[in-house]
Amino acid sequence: MSTEATENNNIYIDKMADALAKYGLYVDDLCKIRILEPEITNQSEKLRVECQDFISRTTEFKNDADEFIGILDSLANEVEKDKMRTIGARNLLRSVEKQREGQKQKIQAMIIEKTMELERLRVQYDSLRKIELEQLETIEHLTIN
Repeated sequence: MSTEATENNNIYIDKMADALAKYGLYVDDLCKIRILEPEITNQSEKLRVECQDFISRTTEFKNDADEFIGILDSLANEVEKDKMRTIGARNLLRSVEKQREGQKQKIQAMIIEKTMELERLRVQYDSLRKIELEQLETIEHLTIN
């Protein structure tokens, strides 16, 4: 085609596009009839791409958040296990302390009992010693006479 024919064709397309625009129909760059204006179509396509990018970033954020929550749950479980071990150790320590306190009281009671028995035996010994001395005096007195 010659340049003049191409220009005539472009003029014809422009006139046809203007006539269609009156009825809400538009011709795009590929000479296809569209319902939306080319600028609105371009903006819609740009918005669609931005929405896809937003959805992609939102999905990535959700995955990162889920991973973070998983890590926090894991740490929470470890903390809970450590807490339970600590409570168990503390209860065991209290139990051992109570046992030792009971043993201490038992030993103190035995000390008191043994001290009383020692005192009783000392009194008995002193009494027997006194009897022995009296008997020795009696024997000595009888032997002398």
